[in-house]
Amino acid sequence: MSTNQSLLPARPIQRETGNIASDMNGEKVLLNVNKGKYFNLGEIGGVIWELLEQPMSIRSIVDQLLSIYAVERATCEQQLLAFLDQLLDEGLIFMHDEVRD
Repeated sequence: MSTNQSLLPARPIQRETGNIASDMNGEKVLLNVNKGKYFNLGEIGGVIWELLEQPMSIRSIVDQLLSIYAVERATCEQQLLAFLDQLLDEGLIFMHDEVRD
């Protein structure tokens, strides 16, 4: 799994509290209350958002997504990292200090 400097595969990530999420036509829509910005996470982004209710490593998220969707692991990892980078940049998720498998 390729990584960037922000996200590490074994480090748990979790969604920040205080954001408002809602389902609209099968997609997850999110309001970042602190910034007053809306985000359409889409269907798969909504699944990821639900997984991040509890701390999860990137590896665990990839494994969950592979059990749901027919996608190559490398493609899943690449797209997940890009999506999580955006969430991290917007302050919607955070990383825990401890490392998990």
